[in-house]
Amino acid sequence: MPDPAAPPASERDSPAVRRPRTAFALLGTVQATLIAGITVLTVALPEVRLDLGLTDSRLALVTSAYGISFAGLLLLGGRLADLYGRRRLLVVGLVLFTLASAACAVAPTVFTMVAARFAQGVGAALASPAAMALVSSVVTEPARRVRALALWGVLSGTGATLGTLLSGVFAHGGAWRGVFTVLVAVALLCLVGVLRFVPAPTPAGNGRLDVPGAVLATAGLTAIGVGVLEAVPAVVVAGVASLAAFVAVEARSAEPLVPLGLLATRPRAVALGSIVLASAAMAAGFFFLSLYVQDERGASALATAALFLPYGLALTATGLLSGRLLSRYGVRPVLTVGLVVAATGLLLLAPLGATVLAGLVVMPVGVGLVFSSATVLAVHGSPAHRTGVVAAVATTAMEVGPTAGFALLVALASAAGGYGPALTGAALLFLLLTPAALTLRRIPRTV
Repeated sequence: MPDPAAPPASERDSPAVRRPRTAFALLGTVQATLIAGITVLTVALPEVRLDLGLTDSRLALVTSAYGISFAGLLLLGGRLADLYGRRRLLVVGLVLFTLASAACAVAPTVFTMVAARFAQGVGAALASPAAMALVSSVVTEPARRVRALALWGVLSGTGATLGTLLSGVFAHGGAWRGVFTVLVAVALLCLVGVLRFVPAPTPAGNGRLDVPGAVLATAGLTAIGVGVLEAVPAVVVAGVASLAAFVAVEARSAEPLVPLGLLATRPRAVALGSIVLASAAMAAGFFFLSLYVQDERGASALATAALFLPYGLALTATGLLSGRLLSRYGVRPVLTVGLVVAATGLLLLAPLGATVLAGLVVMPVGVGLVFSSATVLAVHGSPAHRTGVVAAVATTAMEVGPTAGFALLVALASAAGGYGPALTGAALLFLLLTPAALTLRRIPRTV
């Protein structure tokens, strides 16, 4: 069986990486920055509403525009990276993200702000799958690649936490727009570093773009995101219909955007389900705790952001450790333990009392193990010429959680009359997924 972690054949003869650790650090910083861009307004929403004179519905547009375009275009971004070059798409995405972030910093009206946030998401959708696919070009030794992919799995959670912290810092200082200047500065530094230290492999294939599939996938994912966030069932139904048509088109296409066989394996289904659940639980935990400590405990924006610092530290530490655990024990036990630990952390958070701080440390350990092991599992056995698409599928799962999965947990909280039952429900879902992880066949430790 060929090593699925080996770099694609077209990348084996790519320019040598002068500083592989620096190159990987740049790619990881790109990913964390793109995800931080989603959450940089989380704690600053009251100031944004006051400054721009927004209604609740328009405030929701400002917060959701980035995530909607990001999630909707990821599959297209991954396929473009495979066809036209991963570093090229990474550079194009970073340039667009930088320009859009600068526009957010000076946007005078809600309409320009929404347009700029949407453009940020487009840039991120081009850059993120390309960055993940390039990991195989800069980390060529199999054991180190396992550790790199494991760490990559927690970068989104780390980025979301950093975005929340930055949001609180700038909101506390009364200068919420300043957070976008941070994104611009970091993105520019990454852009310069990528051009210098990250190789430009030959594009993996000379195929064509599946335009009907790209249109249907983008329309379906975007419609579901809008419908869920705006609570419009008809739009959600339209999105589901678009995705059903997408499946039908892909089944008949000679060169599909996403080969259905790529998703039809049991290990990849477990991996993607785990990623969706972990990201949904993380988004719900942040949302419920932020409202609880501000509305019921009277905490300031800065104090609220600081509450999530232990979470971010525990998540990052887990990502650094999980690669060694995966190399030693394999995917199956690490994923199983992660699901159980994440459920335990949610149960500690659910009472919203004395055990909250413990939950904010235990939950990220479990979530980190889940993200790391599921990321490695998701790329296992992926074809060399589809690395970008596989990366896009995994990242799409990461974004589906904070939209559709998060909305279901919020609905559960509303129906149950409290945040605790929703967090308990999420814990039960983790436990229900555990048997599927336990019964996975043994995955090679060099994946």
